Amino acid sequence: MSSGSASIPVAASAWWGSRDSRGSDVGTDAPRSKGHRRVRRLLIALGVMVSLVLVTAGLSVWTVTRSFPTLAGTVDIAGLTDRVTVVRDPAGIPQITAKTAADLFIAEGYVHAQDRFWEMDFRRHVTSGRLSELFGESQVGTDTFVRTLGWRAVAEQEVALLDPVNLGYYQAYADGVNAYLDTHRGADLSLEYAVLGLQNPGYEVEPWTPADSVAWLKAMAWDLRSNLDDEIDRALLSTTLTPAEVTQLHPDFPAGQHPTITGSQAVTVPSAGAPAAEPSVDSTDAPAALVDPGSYSQALAELRGNLAAVPELLGPAGGEIGSNSWVVSGALTDTGLPLLANDPHLGPALPSVWYQVGLRCESLSAECPFDVAGYSFSGMPGVIIGHTERIAWGFTNLGPDVADLYVEKVTGDTYEFDGVAKPLLLRDEKISVAGGDDVKIEIRSTDHGPLLSGFAGTVYPQIASDYPVAAGLPPAPEAVAGTPPTTYELSLQWTALTPGRTASAIFALNQATDFASFRAAAALFDVPAQNLTYADVEGNIGYQAPGLIPIRASGNGTLPVPGWTSQYGWTGYIPFDSLPSTFNPPSGYIVTANNAAADPGYPYLLTADWDLGYRANQITARLNELIAAKTPLTAELMSEIQGDNYSAIAAALVPALQQVRLSGDAAEAQNLFDGWDYQVDADSAATAYFNVIWRTLLQDMFTGKIDEGAHLTGGDRAFSVVTSLLDQPDSPWWSNPAYGTVGQDSMLRRVMTDAGAEAAELMGSNPTDWQWGSIHTLELKNATFGESGIAPLEWLFNRGPYELAGGSAVVNAVGWDATQGYQVDWVPSMRQVISLENFDDSTWINLTGASGHAFHTNYTDQAPLWRDQETRPWLFTPAAINQNAANMLTLNPAS
Repeated sequence: MSSGSASIPVAASAWWGSRDSRGSDVGTDAPRSKGHRRVRRLLIALGVMVSLVLVTAGLSVWTVTRSFPTLAGTVDIAGLTDRVTVVRDPAGIPQITAKTAADLFIAEGYVHAQDRFWEMDFRRHVTSGRLSELFGESQVGTDTFVRTLGWRAVAEQEVALLDPVNLGYYQAYADGVNAYLDTHRGADLSLEYAVLGLQNPGYEVEPWTPADSVAWLKAMAWDLRSNLDDEIDRALLSTTLTPAEVTQLHPDFPAGQHPTITGSQAVTVPSAGAPAAEPSVDSTDAPAALVDPGSYSQALAELRGNLAAVPELLGPAGGEIGSNSWVVSGALTDTGLPLLANDPHLGPALPSVWYQVGLRCESLSAECPFDVAGYSFSGMPGVIIGHTERIAWGFTNLGPDVADLYVEKVTGDTYEFDGVAKPLLLRDEKISVAGGDDVKIEIRSTDHGPLLSGFAGTVYPQIASDYPVAAGLPPAPEAVAGTPPTTYELSLQWTALTPGRTASAIFALNQATDFASFRAAAALFDVPAQNLTYADVEGNIGYQAPGLIPIRASGNGTLPVPGWTSQYGWTGYIPFDSLPSTFNPPSGYIVTANNAAADPGYPYLLTADWDLGYRANQITARLNELIAAKTPLTAELMSEIQGDNYSAIAAALVPALQQVRLSGDAAEAQNLFDGWDYQVDADSAATAYFNVIWRTLLQDMFTGKIDEGAHLTGGDRAFSVVTSLLDQPDSPWWSNPAYGTVGQDSMLRRVMTDAGAEAAELMGSNPTDWQWGSIHTLELKNATFGESGIAPLEWLFNRGPYELAGGSAVVNAVGWDATQGYQVDWVPSMRQVISLENFDDSTWINLTGASGHAFHTNYTDQAPLWRDQETRPWLFTPAAINQNAANMLTLNPAS
């Protein structure tokens, strides 16, 4: 750098001559003019600037790349007992081989820290309610809410319950992470620490602990927290709508029309739905009848805002969080052994929430029982989804109702339960704030769970005198001077807040060899409850629903219920052996896509809020079509189905749109639907117009009729609501005085005209040039600095935009929130197809890449393949892995 920085001034000096010690010109025949001296000064200044640019560029490259991990050679690590090899393919995906289980997990911890430590550190601050330590007072509200939920406290209790073997695995993993931290600091760990140092120079990384790993399971359970948002939505709607109207907006699963996982395999051709059924909302004792609707709604809206704040830090949550997974038996495949496909749907994140890895013991034994590969979480030992040497499995969200809101009657530091005043459980905590003073908070809980939101200004005697008294509410006591007022507050009972066994389930799953041991592992999987699909090398396929799913004394969990009585309490959990399960079904396949796990005759309540089955219906239809044609199912066909873009809502709604009489530009746009096959492809003009219509329709139908925050986002629930109204052209839902529409035809005409104008503004005046992908884009954003609002920082860490096909309630579930725009909000976070005949014939793809380091080769190298529905070979056998190796790192025991 030094020679480069001096070259321009030296050249300028040689050209313009030199000066003696008195400042006289030497070696020139003529005096210099003022203009020459100005030019000379400008050139010197330019030289200095260029030098600074070069130095800055060099420093920038060094700052960016200094955290890139060592991928080849030899590294000594304390704690290892023997040599471990880490072989990486060109995508940077590591395959780790060790002689002992402890060494295997030490190495996994080390490798995770190499590639993703900032992500791990950020996550543990989220799950512990300690973001303020990183980013200052702006995060105090989020930290307060997370601490109120108590994720970290529950994680520590779960660690204390681990048996010595499983605790040893977590400790070994932590030792591996800490071995990396022992030799790396600050920007040596990740570029994010260099940026953080500008704002928070005093921050120091702490050692990793097993509780840091286990707490992440609580965050994932939060993302997959079933119907809590629906419960709040129903409660808000119940303050202004009738139970029948609420049911129309929250329809039941269409059993008999769409397939269930363990029961019917019914498939229907998409068409206009039937009118809504009788109300299924459990409205008896709905708190809306007990409290001031205004304060009740305010408390619910406040709670909804708090709920939304946390998932945004983990990846956008919402109604489109879901997944696809299906398995087909060897009787239907080209190899004679099963195929298993899986693509979980989550909010997009950079780096991806998943980290691909292989974990292999050199010799399988009781002491070292792991030969497994698949998708892990950075910060967690083991493999979450993937296959061993004998079985394969996939996950989709079962989505049972495992969280209930209770309206508690609170007086001072007590709450009422069955007529008795019980003391609140109180806990004081301190939030450390970077650059600010500590904040002390008091967390209050009932036996149901933490108090999350109060009804400001709502006093019990006032409620009892102004609103009807429902069953279970005793007469209002006389107000006594000097006594604290009685108020209503919302508490949360949630299975994830009870210490469970999921931390052990991962290792049990990674050792399973058959369906019996697979189910034994599933029995430990308490939270979050998932649909587990299964296949093995003996040709068997199966399914198991695990999880702690409560049994309620009364009620169906669709609305907040009174907490001052045991009438609505949980009496236990559904026995594991009674949970939905199937093994080698006669159909030869099992499809799970968040649809109902069992038929209506199932004796227990799992939830009232299933995904309504559009994806499951289409996957089942595709499989049945191939089976009927006697086409052997292949891994390529499974990947093709994962990319299926058929839109059931378009198939149902477009015929009605084509009946609307339009003229001018609107009619020209309407012609795009002629011959459209309802495939929501990225380059499709008809798709672009239809989705602009869809967003406009939801806005115009429901604006002013339901709470703004309760708007339908455009997924499966909105599909069902609108299609159920197609046969009711005079339904009040089609009329909106705010827009002057009366009836279905009037509404559709307005919507199509307005949508055509918006589409022209977004994509140009020629409808044939419109493309869905031009407005349906994904920007991969770093979860921290990528949403800072500072353009240079966002440029450093974010990537995209990517133009995408797919949509909401489509098998290729590239979902979007119709209340916000057309940008992508939910994605297939990864895709896998596993061949049980030859694991080396399996395929996989991640949303981004293996590395969490911006500008690293493997930061987003898989994203273009993911966008184009392509996959990478998933090699498993040592010979195939070594043949495809790009780098090999040997980890040796430290002296």
